Amino acid sequence: MTYTVADVAKMIDHSLLRPELTEKDVRAGCDLAAHYAVASVCVKPCDVALAATRLDGTGVSAGTVVGFPHGSSSSSIKAAEARAAVSDGARELDMVLNIGRLRGGDDEAVLADIRAVVEAAPGIVVKVIFENAYLTEDEKVRACRLSEQAGAAYVKTSTGFAPGGATLADIRLMRANVSEHVKVKAAGGVRTLDVLLELTAAGASRFGATTTAAILDDLAERLARTGV
Repeated sequence: MTYTVADVAKMIDHSLLRPELTEKDVRAGCDLAAHYAVASVCVKPCDVALAATRLDGTGVSAGTVVGFPHGSSSSSIKAAEARAAVSDGARELDMVLNIGRLRGGDDEAVLADIRAVVEAAPGIVVKVIFENAYLTEDEKVRACRLSEQAGAAYVKTSTGFAPGGATLADIRLMRANVSEHVKVKAAGGVRTLDVLLELTAAGASRFGATTTAAILDDLAERLARTGV
């Protein structure tokens, strides 16, 4: 399948989550995202209002993270984070599930944790980050099923801050263990067009990326050479 630049742009959440980023950096990142018409910009919680204002009218959503990056905040705090983010203008939330509870086998706690965020943000796209670098295959499968049961829109591989990121095997496993109305997001190590396309073929449909311009410029150049 041949993708247009617009097609791939709408698969990308441009990531602005590094702790050292200034407001000037966030404004520049939002402008880049608007220029390329990506799906969303994922910013730190403190930058949501700035991003929402900057992106207003561009067709690019403002998004943020919840319980990031370790997933260990209490469910009530995660829910409060979600409500605050939505109030500030976030339309997408990437939450980290409680990794320790999942690994410990407490599925009821994990389900309640995800559901707390989903219910705190009605109508908002909620993506559940597993942090697969720390999980077994069985734990990843359970995370998929619990995320869907809780009402999440996406399951997501990684925060980008753990030792490992998205892999083909994980994308295939996650795609196989959620129904078709739940989508898969890859994050961590998605730095080139070839990696993005490979993961798309494996079942991912959204990507967290910091190298957005390089990915989309590469595709534009390839299409120009082939005349497609």
